[in-house]
Amino acid sequence: SGLSYESKRVERGAAARDRSAHLRVDPVERRTYGSDPANRSPEMNIFRLAGDMTHLMSVLVLLLKIHTIKSCAGISLKTQELYALVFATRYLDIFTDFISVYNTIMKLIFLGSSFSIVWYMRRHKLVRRSYDKEQDTFRHFFLVLPCLLLALVMNEKFTFKEVMWAFSLYLEAVAILPQLVLLQRTKNIDNLTGQYVFLLGAYRAFYIFNWIYRYFTEPHYVHWISKNSHLS
Repeated sequence: SGLSYESKRVERGAAARDRSAHLRVDPVERRTYGSDPANRSPEMNIFRLAGDMTHLMSVLVLLLKIHTIKSCAGISLKTQELYALVFATRYLDIFTDFISVYNTIMKLIFLGSSFSIVWYMRRHKLVRRSYDKEQDTFRHFFLVLPCLLLALVMNEKFTFKEVMWAFSLYLEAVAILPQLVLLQRTKNIDNLTGQYVFLLGAYRAFYIFNWIYRYFTEPHYVHWISKNSHLS
Protein backbone atom coordinates (compact mmCIF):
# COMPACT_ATOMS: atom_id res chain seq x y z
CA SER A 1 0.00 0.00 0.00
CA GLY A 2 1.01 3.65 -0.34
CA LEU A 3 1.21 4.04 3.44
CA SER A 4 3.48 1.05 3.91
CA TYR A 5 5.69 2.22 1.06
CA GLU A 6 5.93 5.67 2.61
CA SER A 7 6.70 4.16 6.02
CA LYS A 8 9.48 2.03 4.58
CA ARG A 9 10.90 5.05 2.75
CA VAL A 10 10.95 7.07 5.99
CA GLU A 11 12.58 4.16 7.84
CA ARG A 12 15.27 3.84 5.17
CA GLY A 13 15.93 7.58 5.37
CA ALA A 14 16.24 7.42 9.15
CA ALA A 15 18.60 4.46 8.89
CA ALA A 16 20.73 6.32 6.36
CA ARG A 17 20.93 9.37 8.63
CA ASP A 18 21.89 7.13 11.54
CA ARG A 19 24.69 5.54 9.54
CA SER A 20 25.94 8.95 8.47
CA ALA A 21 25.92 10.19 12.05
CA HIS A 22 28.20 7.33 13.10
CA LEU A 23 30.79 7.70 10.38
CA ARG A 24 34.38 7.98 11.55
CA VAL A 25 37.54 8.72 9.70
CA ASP A 26 41.17 8.18 10.53
CA PRO A 27 43.11 11.41 9.70
CA VAL A 28 46.06 9.35 8.48
CA GLU A 29 44.15 6.61 6.68
CA ARG A 30 41.56 9.05 5.33
CA ARG A 31 39.07 6.18 5.17
CA THR A 32 35.46 6.57 6.23
CA TYR A 33 33.96 3.70 8.17
CA GLY A 34 30.26 3.05 8.71
CA SER A 35 28.08 0.44 10.39
CA ASP A 36 28.97 -2.31 7.90
CA PRO A 37 30.85 -4.99 9.94
CA ALA A 38 33.51 -5.13 7.24
CA ASN A 39 34.02 -1.40 7.45
CA ARG A 40 33.22 -0.58 11.05
CA SER A 41 35.25 1.83 13.16
CA PRO A 42 34.96 2.09 16.96
CA GLU A 43 35.23 5.19 19.02
CA MET A 44 38.63 6.88 19.11
CA ASN A 45 41.01 4.47 20.82
CA ILE A 46 43.92 5.54 23.01
CA PHE A 47 46.59 4.55 20.49
CA ARG A 48 45.07 6.55 17.65
CA LEU A 49 44.55 9.57 19.89
CA ALA A 50 48.12 9.32 21.19
CA GLY A 51 49.39 9.05 17.61
CA ASP A 52 47.49 12.15 16.52
CA MET A 53 48.61 14.13 19.54
CA THR A 54 52.30 13.20 19.26
CA HIS A 55 52.19 14.08 15.56
CA LEU A 56 50.62 17.41 16.43
CA MET A 57 53.19 18.01 19.19
CA SER A 58 56.06 17.33 16.78
CA VAL A 59 54.76 20.05 14.47
CA LEU A 60 54.25 22.48 17.35
CA VAL A 61 57.77 21.83 18.69
CA LEU A 62 59.26 22.57 15.29
CA LEU A 63 57.18 25.72 14.83
CA LEU A 64 58.16 26.84 18.35
CA LYS A 65 61.83 26.45 17.49
CA ILE A 66 61.51 28.37 14.23
CA HIS A 67 59.19 31.12 15.43
CA THR A 68 60.71 31.92 18.83
CA ILE A 69 64.41 31.28 18.25
CA LYS A 70 64.25 32.38 14.59
CA SER A 71 66.46 29.43 13.74
CA CYS A 72 66.07 26.25 11.70
CA ALA A 73 69.52 24.90 12.49
CA GLY A 74 69.55 21.11 12.33
CA ILE A 75 66.27 20.96 10.41
CA SER A 76 66.17 19.49 6.91
CA LEU A 77 64.27 21.59 4.40
CA LYS A 78 64.15 18.53 2.14
CA THR A 79 62.19 16.57 4.75
CA GLN A 80 59.81 19.48 5.32
CA GLU A 81 59.13 19.80 1.59
CA LEU A 82 58.38 16.09 1.40
CA TYR A 83 55.94 16.36 4.32
CA ALA A 84 54.21 19.30 2.65
CA LEU A 85 53.77 17.13 -0.45
CA VAL A 86 52.54 14.24 1.72
CA PHE A 87 49.73 16.29 3.25
CA ALA A 88 48.85 18.09 0.02
CA THR A 89 48.26 14.77 -1.76
CA ARG A 90 46.65 12.99 1.20
CA TYR A 91 44.02 15.61 1.94
CA LEU A 92 42.68 16.28 -1.54
CA ASP A 93 39.20 15.62 -0.17
CA ILE A 94 39.31 18.38 2.44
CA PHE A 95 36.92 20.66 0.50
CA THR A 96 34.68 17.93 -0.92
CA ASP A 97 34.11 15.39 1.88
CA PHE A 98 33.21 16.61 5.36
CA ILE A 99 33.65 13.86 7.93
CA SER A 100 33.91 15.60 11.30
CA VAL A 101 35.11 18.84 12.86
CA TYR A 102 38.04 16.99 14.46
CA ASN A 103 39.13 15.49 11.15
CA THR A 104 38.88 18.80 9.28
CA ILE A 105 40.81 20.71 11.97
CA MET A 106 43.61 18.14 11.97
CA LYS A 107 43.87 18.29 8.19
CA LEU A 108 44.02 22.09 8.21
CA ILE A 109 46.67 22.09 10.95
CA PHE A 110 48.95 19.66 9.14
CA LEU A 111 48.52 21.38 5.79
CA GLY A 112 49.01 24.88 7.16
CA SER A 113 51.92 24.03 9.43
CA SER A 114 53.86 22.04 6.82
CA PHE A 115 53.69 24.81 4.22
CA SER A 116 54.41 27.46 6.89
CA ILE A 117 57.60 25.66 7.90
CA VAL A 118 58.74 25.46 4.28
CA TRP A 119 58.00 29.18 3.83
CA TYR A 120 59.93 30.09 6.99
CA MET A 121 62.98 28.11 5.90
CA ARG A 122 62.95 29.42 2.34
CA ARG A 123 61.71 33.00 2.67
CA HIS A 124 62.01 34.39 6.20
CA LYS A 125 65.02 36.69 6.20
CA LEU A 126 66.27 35.61 9.64
CA VAL A 127 65.30 31.94 9.73
CA ARG A 128 66.74 31.08 6.34
CA ARG A 129 70.19 32.32 7.40
CA SER A 130 70.47 29.45 9.87
CA TYR A 131 69.58 26.80 7.29
CA ASP A 132 72.58 24.55 6.60
CA LYS A 133 72.22 24.13 2.87
CA GLU A 134 75.68 22.66 2.43
CA GLN A 135 74.89 19.72 4.74
CA ASP A 136 71.27 19.20 3.67
CA THR A 137 72.12 17.73 0.27
CA PHE A 138 69.94 14.61 0.20
CA ARG A 139 68.40 14.35 -3.27
CA HIS A 140 64.87 14.08 -1.97
CA PHE A 141 63.16 14.33 -5.34
CA PHE A 142 64.58 10.89 -6.16
CA LEU A 143 62.23 9.56 -3.48
CA VAL A 144 59.14 11.03 -5.13
CA LEU A 145 59.14 9.15 -8.44
CA PRO A 146 59.54 5.63 -6.96
CA CYS A 147 56.74 6.35 -4.48
CA LEU A 148 54.49 7.57 -7.28
CA LEU A 149 55.21 4.52 -9.44
CA LEU A 150 54.55 2.26 -6.46
CA ALA A 151 51.24 4.03 -5.81
CA LEU A 152 50.20 3.50 -9.43
CA VAL A 153 50.80 -0.23 -9.05
CA MET A 154 49.79 -0.81 -5.42
CA ASN A 155 46.60 0.98 -4.44
CA GLU A 156 43.18 0.03 -3.14
CA LYS A 157 41.35 1.54 -6.11
CA PHE A 158 42.72 3.01 -9.32
CA THR A 159 41.30 6.52 -9.05
CA PHE A 160 43.17 9.81 -8.76
CA LYS A 161 42.38 10.36 -5.08
CA GLU A 162 43.15 6.76 -4.11
CA VAL A 163 46.46 6.75 -5.99
CA MET A 164 47.43 10.05 -4.36
CA TRP A 165 46.42 8.69 -0.95
CA ALA A 166 48.64 5.63 -1.45
CA PHE A 167 51.44 7.88 -2.75
CA SER A 168 51.26 10.05 0.38
CA LEU A 169 51.63 7.00 2.62
CA TYR A 170 54.61 5.63 0.71
CA LEU A 171 56.26 9.03 0.65
CA GLU A 172 55.67 9.62 4.37
CA ALA A 173 57.48 6.37 5.11
CA VAL A 174 60.72 7.77 3.61
CA ALA A 175 60.26 11.53 4.15
CA ILE A 176 62.32 11.45 7.37
CA LEU A 177 65.44 10.18 5.57
CA PRO A 178 66.89 13.63 4.66
CA GLN A 179 66.46 14.70 8.29
CA LEU A 180 68.25 11.62 9.61
CA VAL A 181 71.11 12.08 7.14
CA LEU A 182 71.48 15.73 8.14
CA LEU A 183 71.61 14.85 11.84
CA GLN A 184 74.21 12.18 11.15
CA ARG A 185 76.38 14.66 9.26
CA THR A 186 76.16 17.58 11.68
CA LYS A 187 76.19 15.49 14.89
CA ASN A 188 74.91 18.59 16.68
CA ILE A 189 71.35 18.03 17.89
CA ASP A 190 69.72 20.68 20.07
CA ASN A 191 66.91 19.79 22.45
CA LEU A 192 64.02 20.97 20.26
CA THR A 193 65.32 19.20 17.16
CA GLY A 194 65.81 16.00 19.17
CA GLN A 195 62.30 16.28 20.59
CA TYR A 196 60.89 16.83 17.10
CA VAL A 197 62.50 13.66 15.72
CA PHE A 198 61.51 11.66 18.83
CA LEU A 199 57.86 12.75 18.58
CA LEU A 200 57.75 11.81 14.90
CA GLY A 201 58.98 8.34 15.79
CA ALA A 202 56.46 8.09 18.63
CA TYR A 203 53.63 9.07 16.28
CA ARG A 204 54.48 6.24 13.90
CA ALA A 205 54.81 3.77 16.77
CA PHE A 206 51.41 4.69 18.23
CA TYR A 207 49.74 4.26 14.84
CA ILE A 208 51.26 0.80 14.52
CA PHE A 209 49.75 -0.07 17.92
CA ASN A 210 46.47 1.47 16.73
CA TRP A 211 46.35 -0.84 13.72
CA ILE A 212 47.27 -3.88 15.81
CA TYR A 213 44.51 -3.03 18.27
CA ARG A 214 41.97 -2.54 15.49
CA TYR A 215 43.04 -5.76 13.77
CA PHE A 216 42.15 -7.75 16.88
CA THR A 217 39.01 -5.79 17.84
CA GLU A 218 37.37 -5.04 14.47
CA PRO A 219 36.07 -7.83 12.21
CA HIS A 220 37.65 -7.86 8.72
CA TYR A 221 39.86 -4.84 9.45
CA VAL A 222 42.65 -5.00 6.88
CA HIS A 223 44.47 -1.95 5.48
CA TRP A 224 47.79 -3.37 4.39
CA ILE A 225 48.99 -0.25 2.57
CA SER A 226 48.86 2.04 5.60
CA LYS A 227 50.30 -0.63 7.92
CA ASN A 228 53.23 -1.53 5.69
CA SER A 229 54.14 2.09 4.94
CA HIS A 230 54.40 2.89 8.66
CA LEU A 231 56.42 -0.25 9.36
CA SER A 232 59.00 0.73 6.77
